[in-house]
Amino acid sequence: MSSEWRTAWITGASSGIGREMARQLATGGTAVAASARGAESLQALSAETAGKAKAYPLDVADAEAVAARVREIEAEMGEIDLAVLCAGVWKPFRMSEWEVQNFRQGIDVNYMGVVNALAVLVPMMKGRGRGHIAIVASIAGYVGLIKAETYGPTKAALINLAEALRTELHGTGVTVSVVNPGFVDTPMTKDNTFPMPFLLPVETAARRALDGLRTKRFEIVFPRRLAYTLKLMRILPYPLFFWIMQRTVARRQ
Repeated sequence: MSSEWRTAWITGASSGIGREMARQLATGGTAVAASARGAESLQALSAETAGKAKAYPLDVADAEAVAARVREIEAEMGEIDLAVLCAGVWKPFRMSEWEVQNFRQGIDVNYMGVVNALAVLVPMMKGRGRGHIAIVASIAGYVGLIKAETYGPTKAALINLAEALRTELHGTGVTVSVVNPGFVDTPMTKDNTFPMPFLLPVETAARRALDGLRTKRFEIVFPRRLAYTLKLMRILPYPLFFWIMQRTVARRQ
């Protein structure tokens, strides 16, 4: 798989979709800077790709560290053509165990981690008049889903942010896309005890994400049947929305 991107930076590259996107890009000839907190996992990725994916360990919640890493990557690997902001945490919500820290961690990593990266990438790419930023959100950001109370709101915020930035950066040469996956077979979903319709292999999800980014369209979403069902739910009147949601939950229980 050849690629038009010379250098890509991917956060959340130690596992899941981020790791697989990094692997596929590196296999296709793109020089990949792979970031995540798990240094050992990043080194394993680097070894698997014969060094084409280079490890740059990073905690995206640390704004100063993010800025320093981006500068380091550009100094060592060249200008970042594609940035895939994929770092995220997911912890199922339990009403009986209301953990405020889980909400805070979701905001710090899922949302502010992206903001920290954008604070460096946007001025940099805008200044040279080119670049592609991909924000990985989720179809969980479309509507309020049970068990996703610590996760879904952060993804809704990312979708909103991406929409605004796409308009704000129009005409600058900088492309903003949002990737909204459904359920993907990754370590993040392994412990889920609820049904996950249309569960996709991680290889398929990563390939669909990259294929969509090559078209430079705004939203890349999969699987479409589940996504469009939730998109429809989003525009229903609330009485009908809650009636459907409550019946769905009751059937699963």
